[in-house]
Amino acid sequence: MDAGTLVTPPYVAGPLRLEPFPALMLVPSRVGDPSTGRAFARPYKDVSARLLRWQGKGLLRRDDEPALYLHEYTAAGITVRGLVGALDVSRRATRPEDRAVLPHEGIHPAQADELADRMAEMSLNPAPILLVHHGSERLRDTLAAVAGRAPDHCFTDRSEQLHRIWAIRDAAVLEVIADELAGSRALIADGHHRYAAYLRLQRREAGAAGAPRATDLGLAMLIDQDATPLFLGPIHRTLTGTSLDDLRAAAQDLGLRFREQSQEQAVAALSTTHLAATDGRRWAVVTLDVGADEAAVEALHRRIVPALPHGPTTIGYHHSVDDALKRAKREDIAVLMPAPTVDLVIRVAEADRLLPEKATSFQPKPSLGVLIRSLRASPPVRT
Repeated sequence: MDAGTLVTPPYVAGPLRLEPFPALMLVPSRVGDPSTGRAFARPYKDVSARLLRWQGKGLLRRDDEPALYLHEYTAAGITVRGLVGALDVSRRATRPEDRAVLPHEGIHPAQADELADRMAEMSLNPAPILLVHHGSERLRDTLAAVAGRAPDHCFTDRSEQLHRIWAIRDAAVLEVIADELAGSRALIADGHHRYAAYLRLQRREAGAAGAPRATDLGLAMLIDQDATPLFLGPIHRTLTGTSLDDLRAAAQDLGLRFREQSQEQAVAALSTTHLAATDGRRWAVVTLDVGADEAAVEALHRRIVPALPHGPTTIGYHHSVDDALKRAKREDIAVLMPAPTVDLVIRVAEADRLLPEKATSFQPKPSLGVLIRSLRASPPVRT
């Protein structure tokens, strides 16, 4: 298989379960500090010892008892609240109706292998993957009641994110959470390769029946998109070796409307059914023929790009319009993309389709080091 090939990661079977775990937490002065990432760098086998030294210096604390954690963080004026726990990845879904976690992008197997190796050497899940779902009213009320009390931890980190954390250990509350999650499905918002690494670790170290292991679980943060939603932004493209005339030819071959307009008009036209493109001098709008359950990024990659008479030799990905426009020139065009809705991404995933690589940008993400999970101290999976 080509090392660059994208593949679909396996599906985790329901019920969706987040298990309590004893968290590791860096002190606030270390959270959001760019230098903190070096604590999780090579040699990975030394990371656990490194963190133990930090614990001895008072730079890392470890909870004595397992808990689920309600983690609220505020960044750039957006407040997100999610439930952090150890995601049960011990079962695989064989039927679409059994799936509990829905990926929407493919993964590079070699990258997933590398991440699995890294986690095994560190004996850590250093950061949670981000999942989104539509939570039940009962679950929202339960978590709102938790958030109504004083947090166990409250601090502003080095990157100016404000964090509030509540440890949930009350058996009755944990039971309500488990009941409400059991029938839910979650979409992976961020962390497809780490999710795939969890599954690879679980397969590598799967124990005998009735003997769960730490790798049967992987750290995850579950966010209710109806309560404190993540912002879903677009990722723009640059097509190297492709001209605006090439784009016109492809659009005409596909029966799509292509019209040159001013920059102001082209940007204003950007929508779920319209792309804006420029070579740095001229601007154009392409009207897409997309169905109700199709994203614009799918139409670009699966129909328009194959129809181009030249290129692209490479495709670049950009989170900002300015970055994309800086790379636009006569034979390298920038294509400004609309953001899909979360519900559209969910429908795509439920239909067993994957979006093209780097199709979504869920923001903001929590800083590294707020909640870490050790693979050396893990609760058993409930049966």
